Amino acid sequence: MSSNPMLVGHLSTGRTGPIQAHRGAERSRSQNEDSISFREVLNQQQLKFSHHAEQRLQQRGIQLQPDQLTRIANAVDQAAAKGAKDSLVLFRDIAMIVSVPNRTVVTALDGQSMKEHIFTQIDSAVVVS
Repeated sequence: MSSNPMLVGHLSTGRTGPIQAHRGAERSRSQNEDSISFREVLNQQQLKFSHHAEQRLQQRGIQLQPDQLTRIANAVDQAAAKGAKDSLVLFRDIAMIVSVPNRTVVTALDGQSMKEHIFTQIDSAVVVS
């Protein structure tokens, strides 16, 4: 995996207990199930940034640390649990529009850019503490 700080996630297969040997087709099927499960977990846990959002973050000098990204991802999880589709996520002096089902930050604004800005086409707002 790359060390891209824009990706967030804690991966786990969710399996515990003793390791058991598998034979033939059983082993292939089990590995296939593990691969699908791993991909699903990866897709559910990571927070992505669109090209546009990455450009805005760079232009505005916004850098997010891994712990901050985790807090933002947790806020997206909370929005998803409430059925949100497009959320305004407020973190410190940063506003982000997030496509919740895709777990993708669409755009980002700093405090200066937010002044007199109207946010449209959102169905929720989450304040990250």
